[in-house]
Amino acid sequence: MNKKKIAFGVSAFALAATIAGAGLAAADPSGPPPYRQLSGVGSDTTQDVMNGLAAAITVNGQKVIGSYDSTGSANITTKDPAVNANCTIARPNGSGAGRSALLTSLQANNGCLDFARSSSLNLAAAAPGLTYVPFAVDGVSYAITPSSAIPRKLSLADLKAIYHCDPNYVGTGPNFGMTVYLPQAGSGTRSFWESQMGITDADVVAGIYPCIKDKKGTTPVQEHDGRLLDDKSIVPFSIAQYQSQSSQTIADLRGRAILGTVDGTAPTVLNSGFGVKRDVYNVIPTSKVAVAPWSTVFVGANSEICKQTSVINTYGFAASPNCGDTTKQTP
Repeated sequence: MNKKKIAFGVSAFALAATIAGAGLAAADPSGPPPYRQLSGVGSDTTQDVMNGLAAAITVNGQKVIGSYDSTGSANITTKDPAVNANCTIARPNGSGAGRSALLTSLQANNGCLDFARSSSLNLAAAAPGLTYVPFAVDGVSYAITPSSAIPRKLSLADLKAIYHCDPNYVGTGPNFGMTVYLPQAGSGTRSFWESQMGITDADVVAGIYPCIKDKKGTTPVQEHDGRLLDDKSIVPFSIAQYQSQSSQTIADLRGRAILGTVDGTAPTVLNSGFGVKRDVYNVIPTSKVAVAPWSTVFVGANSEICKQTSVINTYGFAASPNCGDTTKQTP
């Protein structure tokens, strides 16, 4: 593509209004039993499909998964206070925060959390050990507005140039012609997108790429919320989230966002066929891989989650061909 097509002059744009509307409503466990055997937190990307799986899966006639959304009330209570009075915690937002909260619970041996949702793979050393169990496949594209000067068709090389703040694409600072967004710190989508763009989070935080922002004003960019976009901005967006928002399966936070085509493949195919794709995971303690109900619900191709292909597809994901695999473990 011609780089000059997306080289902006800052005078051509005005900043958009602040993000419309309130934050996402929580969809925490509801109905009996109010507290579940398997309590989990973390990824925004997979919170809705896990809510759907929590509603569909029962063991001995009881729902066993309690999955808490990444946004909502400041605190959550994951276990019955009459049994464990110490399980009211700050709500973790994102894959990294979910993993950290799970590790904190395991290290305290308090039984408050049993798994974490993650849309990225992080096999850094952890104590105690963790196992990333894949269950679905997601594609990630870029989102823009319908009237954006940013083309609706880009190559992966174009996207990498944008996220490296190439002035031929984003203009020159300090008032760049394009606003290049990443989701909030700790987001699995942020981590995955950085890996695809060939940049590191440490360099982003250090300001090596000054055109990149993870806040709009003072508000952190919540992943998969297209309402922050204006006609000069771009942000990564889960295709599964976009599809399920579009179908009204979950709350529609797209605003005016549309998804771009990457390397000639439109983001409307089943996500396993999209070029920029990832497994999404439930993270469980390695020590529990062979212990019920972790083993029953998460582990193996015949696990309760892996049997629910129709639910996984309803939320815009493809079923992972490696569903239930337990080989991805932290040292």
